[in-house]
Amino acid sequence: MVSLPHRSVLHGAVSAPCLCCPKGKDQFDNLEKHTQWGIDVLEKYIKFVKERTEIELSYAKQLRNLSKKYQPKKNSKEEEEYRYTSTRAFLATLNEMNDYAGQHEVISENMTSLITGELTRYVQELKQERKSHFHDGRKAQQHIETCWKQLEASKRRFERDCKEADRAQQYFEKMDADINVTKADVEKARQQAQLRHQMAEDSKAEYSSTLQKFNSEQHEHYYTHIPNIFQKIQEMEERRIVRIGESMKTFAEVDRQVIPIIGKCLDEITKAAESVDHKNDSQMVIEAFKSGFEPPGDIEFEDFTQPMKRTVSESSLSNSRGDGKSEPKFGGKSKGKLWPFIKKNKSPKQQKEPLSHRFNEFMTSKPKIHCFRSLKRGLSLKLGAGPEDFSNLPPEQRRKKLQQKVDELNRDIQKELDQRDALTKMKDVYIKNPQMGDAASVDHRLSELAQNIEKLRLEVQKFEGWLAEVEGRLPARNEQARRQSGMYEPQNPSAVNSCAQDRESPDGSYTEEQSQETEMKVPATDFDDEFDDEEPLPTIGTCKALYTFEGQNEGTISVAEGEMLYVIEEDKGDGWTRIRRNEDEEGYVPTSYVEVYLDKNAKGAMTYI
Repeated sequence: MVSLPHRSVLHGAVSAPCLCCPKGKDQFDNLEKHTQWGIDVLEKYIKFVKERTEIELSYAKQLRNLSKKYQPKKNSKEEEEYRYTSTRAFLATLNEMNDYAGQHEVISENMTSLITGELTRYVQELKQERKSHFHDGRKAQQHIETCWKQLEASKRRFERDCKEADRAQQYFEKMDADINVTKADVEKARQQAQLRHQMAEDSKAEYSSTLQKFNSEQHEHYYTHIPNIFQKIQEMEERRIVRIGESMKTFAEVDRQVIPIIGKCLDEITKAAESVDHKNDSQMVIEAFKSGFEPPGDIEFEDFTQPMKRTVSESSLSNSRGDGKSEPKFGGKSKGKLWPFIKKNKSPKQQKEPLSHRFNEFMTSKPKIHCFRSLKRGLSLKLGAGPEDFSNLPPEQRRKKLQQKVDELNRDIQKELDQRDALTKMKDVYIKNPQMGDAASVDHRLSELAQNIEKLRLEVQKFEGWLAEVEGRLPARNEQARRQSGMYEPQNPSAVNSCAQDRESPDGSYTEEQSQETEMKVPATDFDDEFDDEEPLPTIGTCKALYTFEGQNEGTISVAEGEMLYVIEEDKGDGWTRIRRNEDEEGYVPTSYVEVYLDKNAKGAMTYI
C-alpha cells in the first residue's frame, strides 16, 4: 500500500489553507467577504462626501438668498439710506457674504470632481479586478479538486484490484491442493490468479503515476497559483486602503484651499466695520434734516391787570410789534418763520369764543381765500400729495428738493437734445443723398422732440424761480438749460411762473399767496438749413462684415458675411457706420456687424473693432 502525503503546506510563515478541503474553502470565502466589506466602506465614504457637497451647496444657496434678501431695492427709499457709513458697511458685509457663499460652492465642486467622481470610477474598476481575482482562485480550486478526485479513484481501483488478486491467488491454491479437481480447472484457476495479479500491477502503476501528478499539481497550486492570487488580492486591498486615505487627505485640502479667500472675506467685513464713522453719519443727518429756521425769541409778558392796555398774545416766533400795534395776520408778507415745535397762544377771548361764531367770522373775513388755500394744502399733505414747489418743507429741505428736481429736468433735456442731434444728422444725410431715405420722414419726430424740450425748459424755469426764491436771489436762467444745441429752439417766448410765499395761519401752519407773475423770456436763435452739393465722401478705411445684415430700412445697406467694403464715415456714437460698396451703393450698417480698419493717415481716424 502506498501512503498519501499530507496536503497542508507552509508558504513562508503563513499557513496557506487547503482549498480542496472544507476548511480551505471557508478561508477563501472569508477573503471574499473581507474584500467586499472594503468596497462597502469605500462606497459609504463616497456617500458621505456626496452628502457633504449637498450640504455645502444648500448652505451657499441659503447665504446667497440671505444676502439678496437684505440688499437694497433699486430706486427705493432703502437705497438712499445706504449713504451712511454704517449702512455702507452693512452692504459691504452682504457683498462679502455673497463671496463667502461662493467659496462653499467651490468646496462642493472640488469635492465632487476630486473625490466623489474619482472614487466612483475607482470602485467600478475595483469590483472588476476583485471579480477577476476570485474567478482565478475558484478556477484553481476546481482544478486541484479534480486532480484529487482522480487520485482517489485511482487509489480505490488499485485497492480493489489488489483484493481481487489475493482472492484469485487463494482460490488457485485451494484448487491446486484439491485432488478431486481436474487439471483443467486448476489451470484455469492459475490463469485467473495471474490475470488478477497483472491487473493489480497495472492499477499500482496507474495509481503511482496519478499520485506523482497530483503531488506536482498540489505543489504548483499551493506554492505558485494560490500565493499569486492572494498576492494580487492583497495588493488590491492595499491600494483600496491607500486610495481612501488619499481621499480623506483631499477632503481636508479642499477646505484648506479656500481658507485664505474666506479669511479675506472676513478681513473685508472687519475693514468695513472699522470704516463706520459716527461723526460723519451724524453730520449727514444734520445736513439732511436741518430746517433753516431761526431759534424762537423770548416770550413777551402779558399784563392782564390793565384791561384797557391788554395786548393780544402773539406767538413767540412772530416779530415784535412796535408801539403795541398789531399787524394784520393775513395781509402783506410774513416777517418771520413759525418755529415748528410750538403753536400760537390764544387769548382768553379766543379760547372762550364759541366755535360757530369763530367760523362765521372766519368766513366773512377778507383773507378767507388764503385760509382755504392753507386748508386745502393741509388736506393734501394728509392724503400724501405734497405741493409741487415743496413749500410744505423747511427752507433747507425745500432747497435740496428743488435743486434735485432742476438737475433731473436738465438731464432729461440733455437726453432729448442728443436724440434731436442724431435725427438732425440723419436728416442731413437724407437731404444730401435722397436715395438713402426720405428727409421728411423724420420731421414729425423732430417736432415732437422740440415740443418736449420746450416743455422741459419751461419746467426748469419754474423750478429755478422757486429755487431762487428760497436762496434769496432773483430768478436766473440755468446756463445748461440756455445752451443752444441745434436747429430747433422753443417757439413760445414766455411762460407764466408762480412762486409760493410762506404765510403764517392762525393754527401755526403755512399758507401760500400768489406772487406776481413773472415773464421769462427765452431767446430764440435761427438755424439756416443749407445743403450744398458736395463731392462724394472720401474713404477713410476698410471694413469686413462679421455677420450678414439685411438693410430693410431707408438709409441702410445690405452686406454679406465676409464681404469687404469701404468706410466713408465712422461711428459717431449712435451705433451706425457709413460704408460704400461702389460709387452708387452706400449706406449705414450697425457698427457691431463689421470689423473696421481705419486708415491711420485719414483725418480724425481712430482704430477700433
